[in-house]
Amino acid sequence: MKPLSHKHFWLASSLLILLAIPVAALDNGLAKTPPMGWNSWNKFGCNVSEKLIRETADAMVSTGMKDAGYKYVVIDDCWQVKRDADGTIVADPGRFPSGIKALGDYVHSKGLLFGIYSDAGSLTCEGRPGSRGYEFQDARTYASWGVDYLKYDWCHAERQDTLESYGLMSKALLATGRPILFSLCEWGSTKPWLWAKDVGNVSRSTGDITNCWDCKVSPDDNVGVVHILDLMNGTEAYAGPGHFNDPDMLEVGNGKLTPDESRAHFALWAILAAPLIAGNDLRSMDAETKAVLTDKEVLAIDQDPLGKQGRRVAKDVDQEVWARELQGGNRAVALLNRAATPQSITVKWEDLGYPAHLSAQLRDLWQHKDLGAKSGSFTATVAPHAAVLVTVQP
Repeated sequence: MKPLSHKHFWLASSLLILLAIPVAALDNGLAKTPPMGWNSWNKFGCNVSEKLIRETADAMVSTGMKDAGYKYVVIDDCWQVKRDADGTIVADPGRFPSGIKALGDYVHSKGLLFGIYSDAGSLTCEGRPGSRGYEFQDARTYASWGVDYLKYDWCHAERQDTLESYGLMSKALLATGRPILFSLCEWGSTKPWLWAKDVGNVSRSTGDITNCWDCKVSPDDNVGVVHILDLMNGTEAYAGPGHFNDPDMLEVGNGKLTPDESRAHFALWAILAAPLIAGNDLRSMDAETKAVLTDKEVLAIDQDPLGKQGRRVAKDVDQEVWARELQGGNRAVALLNRAATPQSITVKWEDLGYPAHLSAQLRDLWQHKDLGAKSGSFTATVAPHAAVLVTVQP
């Protein structure tokens, strides 16, 4: 091992001082409601480029996604290729010829915010340079590029402690003085809902989403929509303004979910107070996909300022009721049918914390239709692999 140069000794000493500072509850002023935006991974994987990101930023504006509340444009893995002689991370010059700062400036010129990806390990999931050992240097670099959002993965992090590793990057981001939303992509392996609110704004609570309704590509890592719901249930006590649990990005518009499955996927993410990070090609999405992603009434549930994550309040085989408390004491309720046949599903007022005799006004959010007053319960026939989404207002 080479002896530390004066420069590196100073950096190491500074790092030890910073590590000695206790981690307080994160308060960077961000994610007062769940973040909304777009990420390249679900649709494009490693096939990212300056052209794609610029065109996606354009499409986010032209399609009405920006007006609906989506603001972060995030490049996932594979934008980086190496480090230079000083250790600075280097973008792929073939795919990003203008550089990352110029790309961030372009995204900002559209009235949007710019996000990037790294990893807590020595390498990213696709084998590109990770941030281990370069946390403060990378944070300063990202801040100088105008980055507003960092997704931080957990590949190639053998023998690392999650809280220590993510806490280090959290401190590094705060030290830049730039507000950078910190998204922890730790896959739920060490129950981040128990500790991540002190470290980041968003923390993944599950393995990677797979573009399917009910499947498991691998036992723990890649799961369909309904299996993610199972993993999310029980984490609701650990989310709120400033920090939200993350069931992973949206698969709406990626061609494998049916229209009913897509609406159910989106509705349940709203009940979960989940980050809404679109993962489709915004440049070519059809009217049906756009209608789901920009539905104002469903988005209002996700963005409710109380910030309470919903939970499963009733289950009978494939019939489920999920509910979320809203500001003002109302409830948002999803009647979820996991079965392949239509089901009659009932929500009882007692399951929502209301007395049985209470009269409440109901509204169907997907149909944008008032259903009138109901007392004690509400029943709907729900199509296969679908969810009826209503608000209940006493």
